[in-house]
Amino acid sequence: MPFARRDIEAAGAGAGAGQDDSPAAKKGKPEAAGARPALTRTEAVAATSVLALFVVGIFCVFRAAPRREFDQILRLPRSLADVRLLKDNLAVYARDYQANFILGYCSIYIFMQTFMIPGTIFMSLLAGALFGVVKGGILVVFTATAGASSCYFVSKLIGRPLVSWLWPEKLRYFQSEIGKRKEKLLNYMLFLRITPTLPNTFINMASPIVDIPFHIFFAATLIGLIPASYITVKAGRALGDLRSVRELYDFKTLVVLFLIGSVAVVPTILKRKRIYE
Repeated sequence: MPFARRDIEAAGAGAGAGQDDSPAAKKGKPEAAGARPALTRTEAVAATSVLALFVVGIFCVFRAAPRREFDQILRLPRSLADVRLLKDNLAVYARDYQANFILGYCSIYIFMQTFMIPGTIFMSLLAGALFGVVKGGILVVFTATAGASSCYFVSKLIGRPLVSWLWPEKLRYFQSEIGKRKEKLLNYMLFLRITPTLPNTFINMASPIVDIPFHIFFAATLIGLIPASYITVKAGRALGDLRSVRELYDFKTLVVLFLIGSVAVVPTILKRKRIYE
């Protein structure tokens, strides 16, 4: 079978010629889907900064906190009673070691938000009780944004299966809404952050899955969390009068938040109106 053998060898040579493994050929080939780095350079720098803040904060807590009071200081608040107890136990420590306390507070808040541990609302109340509305509000907005960013990075790396398992329907809805609002994505994200339309934990986890760029996620989080943080921190100033967390977001407060959030989507509505006209 000389002709058959010659044809097979010729076909093999043709296939080999079509697959050029030279560096120049590899450089010209597009990268396969999913081959790009999971985190961009900007995201990697931001993630490293958050991690460094967390490590420094934990070190400061263990370095400056009184050893005999670890059990009273190093606890995660789970109720208003825990917040009141922490306020009483931490008042002197927060005053005498303010820098160390703030770094430790940031570390705990970031840890809780990164791994979706409930109780950050109590941490916000504690900030208001210890530092007042202005300083406490700045602290809460900063740490909440850092924690949400950390959760974003973790989800982008390993969170897709978990999000798809926990919230399959909600994720599909979120994906479709993001697809409709690509041109005004920041406005939509601001609306979601200001209003309780979707849980913040879900937004943190699902945003990288539906390809929301980090700079938009960061800006919407930093600005959009200000109203809710103000409400919570202000309530922390009157901690003794607060009987339940539900009192923070009564009907009147929710209406105000939705009105503020509606301002963010007005440009989108106006643009659609112009397009239809």
